[in-house]
Amino acid sequence: MIVTRAGRALADVARITLPLVILGVLASACDSDDRPNILVLFTDDQRADTVGAWGNSSIATPNLDRLARRGFSFRGNYCFGSNSGAVCVPSRAMLLTGRTWFDVPLDLSGQRLLPERLRQAGYRTFAVGKWHNGPKSLLRAFPDARSVFLGGMADHTTVPIADVVEGELSNKRTASKFSSEEFADAATEFLRRDHGRQPFFCYVAFTAPHDPRNPPAEFRERYYRQPPALPPNFLPHHPFDNGFAKNVRDENLAAYPRTEAIIRDQLCEYYGAITHLDEQIGRILRVLDEQRLTERTLVIFASDHGLALGSHGLLGKQSVYEHSMRSPLIVAGPGVPPDRETTAFTYLFDIPVTILTAAGVPLDSELAGFDLSPLWRGEKPALRDSIFLPFTNQMRSIRDERWKWIVYPRIAHQQLFDLSADPHEVTDLADRPEHRPVIERLRKRMVAWQSQVGDQLPLEVPVPATKAIRYDDFLRKPDVWQPDWIIRKYFEPTP
Repeated sequence: MIVTRAGRALADVARITLPLVILGVLASACDSDDRPNILVLFTDDQRADTVGAWGNSSIATPNLDRLARRGFSFRGNYCFGSNSGAVCVPSRAMLLTGRTWFDVPLDLSGQRLLPERLRQAGYRTFAVGKWHNGPKSLLRAFPDARSVFLGGMADHTTVPIADVVEGELSNKRTASKFSSEEFADAATEFLRRDHGRQPFFCYVAFTAPHDPRNPPAEFRERYYRQPPALPPNFLPHHPFDNGFAKNVRDENLAAYPRTEAIIRDQLCEYYGAITHLDEQIGRILRVLDEQRLTERTLVIFASDHGLALGSHGLLGKQSVYEHSMRSPLIVAGPGVPPDRETTAFTYLFDIPVTILTAAGVPLDSELAGFDLSPLWRGEKPALRDSIFLPFTNQMRSIRDERWKWIVYPRIAHQQLFDLSADPHEVTDLADRPEHRPVIERLRKRMVAWQSQVGDQLPLEVPVPATKAIRYDDFLRKPDVWQPDWIIRKYFEPTP
């Protein structure tokens, strides 16, 4: 069920105006030593279907598989769209505030950030890895941080990093190791500190498997020897102009049209980056065990969004297809049942609400998300009945348990997919007259979502642009972060 802003505000006001006796109980809980530690493992550009335990037999993710067996998998988790092609920026802004991108400036100015709320409640906070929302918000969020990358992407072998010590940036340098190893080192050093009885919040933001897809050679070579299958919705090119289908940095990482051989190799490199990343996550989880912290620590694994990598003829995340907007989410720790899962609809901005609830921190009306614990406790089968995906001014999508409708207002185009029969969004049913009632029902639901979140984009424009697309009217160039071997392989013409 969609809850209106007014309804949510009333509910939240009720929560923060609890009787004094209940507030006293909350205060006592915050002073006790039984609050969980929080460890967030956040990856970059990782598709939801790249976890072995979730059914992908082609990828090796033994540590994520163990985490899934120890915890609860959220198989219907999504990023709430984006206001730019750099989806990781609003995604992280939503993760750190619990609000939608309609309500959050990308530099997080003026926002109450999750780590700030936790510090006020007595948590020690620490960050490592990617921070893509500006240095000022980093210093406010984490006065203590190590090996922080202030940027969106870099060659994983030469990542510029810095530390935050007593609220100041210091020790700027180039990492001496591959990014995932560097970040895992800093995380394990923090976990080995003497924390006493003070609970901690440790935020580990990896840059893998974001391109450049240059994992250590042994990790990509293992997949070259036994390549994964192409995605079921592979296409040589996207059939129409969705606003991001060509001459976008992500899309220029392979030639147009896409060939099966090129996509297969890029999948090998992408899978290699994930397997290497999984190895580093394993190191972090082993230190939790060694320090006897596992039973007291709520571990949350997620990614900022997915990636196309050949699906629908695309490579990047700049679409509202399932492969780009779904992201993995696994929670394990105190009170979380092992080896369970749900397909209930969740968003990344539910994570901060869940963390604050676990930490005993009162919620307020600024938060757009829901606490996920009723799902793993079996108290509720679902938290919402639909997922809304607003993407810049180019796309809007709504889905329920069966149907997904996508509208492209700028080009007066729409798509309808029956996800129960067509989970890979291959067969567009939008032009079939028998499905007009479905579209009208989804349209009403989308308009309700727009009203709820403050989305003012019209679903129709007076003079639509053409949806025809051509791929021979620009020069494809590599970005500055691609290593030489990737440029030679994917950008230099074959003699």
